Amino acid sequence: MAAEVQELGILSEWEKVWCDRYEWLQRVGYTLRPRYRPGWKPSWKEPSKGPKRVYFAYEDGIEPPVPQIMDAVRASDGDIVILKSIRKSRHPYEVEIARYFSTPPVSSDPRNHCSPVLDVLQDPSNADVEIMVMPLLRLFNDPPFATVGEVMEFLRQAFEGLQFMHQHHVAHRDCGALNVMMDPRPILPNNFHPQAPHRNLDGQGFVKPYTRTARPVKYYFTDFGISRKYSADEPDPLEVPIFGGDKTVPEHLEDPLRPRNPFRTDVYYLGSLIRTRLLQVYANLTVIEPLVARMVQAEPDKRPTMDEVVASFGAVLSKMSCLQLRTRLVWRRDGLFMNTLKGVHQLSARTIPHILTGRKALPTPEAASGWSESAIPRP
Repeated sequence: MAAEVQELGILSEWEKVWCDRYEWLQRVGYTLRPRYRPGWKPSWKEPSKGPKRVYFAYEDGIEPPVPQIMDAVRASDGDIVILKSIRKSRHPYEVEIARYFSTPPVSSDPRNHCSPVLDVLQDPSNADVEIMVMPLLRLFNDPPFATVGEVMEFLRQAFEGLQFMHQHHVAHRDCGALNVMMDPRPILPNNFHPQAPHRNLDGQGFVKPYTRTARPVKYYFTDFGISRKYSADEPDPLEVPIFGGDKTVPEHLEDPLRPRNPFRTDVYYLGSLIRTRLLQVYANLTVIEPLVARMVQAEPDKRPTMDEVVASFGAVLSKMSCLQLRTRLVWRRDGLFMNTLKGVHQLSARTIPHILTGRKALPTPEAASGWSESAIPRP
């Protein structure tokens, strides 16, 4: 007998776990989307909705891609937040490390680029599960960067943030492309759908972001599931590798059971992110190629520390002119015609208006995050 095919758009088994917690979450101040409300009926099946369309064209048909991650509206201010379900037995240090960076005085340091923890909830049905509440963030390169200066500001913050973590004796151990994000509020003031980032909040139409030069953003490291905090008396810890999202780490491939310094691996992860998501995408970022080459060396002990990375990057940045920073990023995939077209548009629609309005070539954000950071667990 053929296996029964699940109807498209209906709740998956793991989504039902969130449905079971709808009323409890609402009582503690967080409301899930209508899709998870008790008694929910798919709107695309209602005759009053007009001609039938595919389920994902409706807001309540949008499905989350990751079982552990859910979005909600916080009752206290109406903000959209992200809920992350964490099994303490599997990731025993995640909440501890995340809360450490969200607690004063560490949380108030401007060099801190760790995603804030807004709340921690104990799952009422499973003693092994905690739900961490965080701000709604967005991948660091979505939308794409527009100028060399925007990339250099991202690198400045990313280097500063990882250096800050290391100075507090924390190794991230998975600081790859999926775990480096940004606060989207400046460039998307009307927000976006948390499970469909290219669509508007109501699920209809596509977002139209401002540039980072017009509205500077702050970048954050997320996901401390395999991170570790070490003693200040242990400056060169050795750990058996844990494989993160980037599977190209040389020491992991060479001898996966040999203990290594996770701080050196962090340097590789960030260098690999820059190499694959920036240097291999844009043709005119050669100024940072030597530094990145040092960061991704096969031998961990030959890689610079994050203090050395920050110092080297500062030396490079100090020699760059405003003209260099305002230069449009050149996509490697583009030919002469497309480059000419994009160059004219960048100059007329962005560069000249930015200069006339006094916007900085290196778009460094000035304001604090403004998030309410309270990591007090609820009973």
